[in-house]
Amino acid sequence: MFQRFSRSWSLIKASAGVLSKDKELLVFPLLSAICTLIVAAAFVLPAFGLGALDGLSDGGEGLPLLAYVLAFAFYLVQYFVIFFFNSALVGAAMIRLDGGDPTLRDGLRIASGKLLPILGYAAIAATVGMILRAIQERAGFIGKIVSGFLGVAWTVASFLVVPVLVARNVGPLDAVKESALLLKKTWGENLIGQGGVGLVFGFIFVGLVLAGGAAIVGAAMTGSGVLIGLVVAIVIIVLMLAGLIQAALSGIYSAALYRYASGDGATDGFDAGLLEHAFAAKK
Repeated sequence: MFQRFSRSWSLIKASAGVLSKDKELLVFPLLSAICTLIVAAAFVLPAFGLGALDGLSDGGEGLPLLAYVLAFAFYLVQYFVIFFFNSALVGAAMIRLDGGDPTLRDGLRIASGKLLPILGYAAIAATVGMILRAIQERAGFIGKIVSGFLGVAWTVASFLVVPVLVARNVGPLDAVKESALLLKKTWGENLIGQGGVGLVFGFIFVGLVLAGGAAIVGAAMTGSGVLIGLVVAIVIIVLMLAGLIQAALSGIYSAALYRYASGDGATDGFDAGLLEHAFAAKK
């Protein structure tokens, strides 16, 4: 456990070294978060107005066809937005890993040049999401277990899809196949267990929540509404910033992993041995 934590922390520090050179990379996950909120509002409000969610009140039975159509459209647009800005982030990160000095325009230019593959991948991800949702809802407790396993398998198989789409001129299906092949060849099936980035940030978020909660309680004891509001705002901003950093580091991390898996070896700030041991196949 401690070895995994230490290894993950080393990987995060290497990714942070890249992020420190290009702090503007944080803008991509920020734009992604803003756009996903806009998309959510754009779908939820009309859905209520059209009565597409009326069947939810009786446990989801008898949902109108419109609800499924809107759900697929929502998945599609949300995934497209997320993958677009992830592609921009990964593209900019790859420029830095190649020794360049990327700008926001560079990342957006790279993502804009991959609109059709990104849309195709979003359609695949939306279809997978709908299938997993259907299994979970229609097969009860067993369905939740099955959909959970399938969800993990899909996450592993698609981990490097965005870097593949950015780096190569391939379609979404070929990108998914290549992502799965690279992971199987290089790290086996132990990616999630030894990845650790989420684990590290899980500890960070827990610490921030506890510290933020204590700060809010302390402010509440003063009886000052202004101070309470200020502390709450600061806590929210810090949590959001931590989320943006995690997203940016994840994008940089995936770009470096793809370069290593595809044969480029170590990149700026990343050691090939560190990457190999972090994702060694479980014996």
